Amino acid sequence: MSYVPSYDEALTILKKYNKEPFHIQHGKTVGAVMGYFAETYDPERKDFWEIVGLLHDLDFEMYPDEHCVKQVELMEEEDLDEDIIHATTSHGYGLTDSKAKPEHVMEKILFAIDELTGIIGAAALMRPSKSVQDMTLKSVKKKFKDKKFAAGCNRDVIRSGADKLDWELDTLLSETLEAMKATEEA
Repeated sequence: MSYVPSYDEALTILKKYNKEPFHIQHGKTVGAVMGYFAETYDPERKDFWEIVGLLHDLDFEMYPDEHCVKQVELMEEEDLDEDIIHATTSHGYGLTDSKAKPEHVMEKILFAIDELTGIIGAAALMRPSKSVQDMTLKSVKKKFKDKKFAAGCNRDVIRSGADKLDWELDTLLSETLEAMKATEEA
């Protein structure tokens, strides 16, 4: 029988396959941002959205060449719910060998914000405050346009994510920045 873990159980699962503090922090950040978006789009399932965000890169540290594919096997071994498996692997659609397509708004938001949280997080670390609290949309846009900054974060994926959501790019950038401001303490 598959199950939806609690946040703490999901964190334990994440740490089972990820040892690097960066990967664990990224999962926590994406989980918090997903929870923020859930408050608008699916408030009854906020916990589920957070767990999906937390676990979205479960296989990346150990199996980067099989990202979003090996994850299916790992999650099945953990007896995780099929909806978690589909949602987490859908953020690799068109980028990895994942066959799961982002269909629901939650999956489209995950697809859109995964790389973007990396850019915003990297920009925050360059600020004297080391925080997103004093960051503006203008500064996010400037870093987004600079292809050398956080070069590992794929801008085309972010643009494609905005398109999947039928959002203007500025809306995605602004909403994700606000989500990170609101959840930074967590």
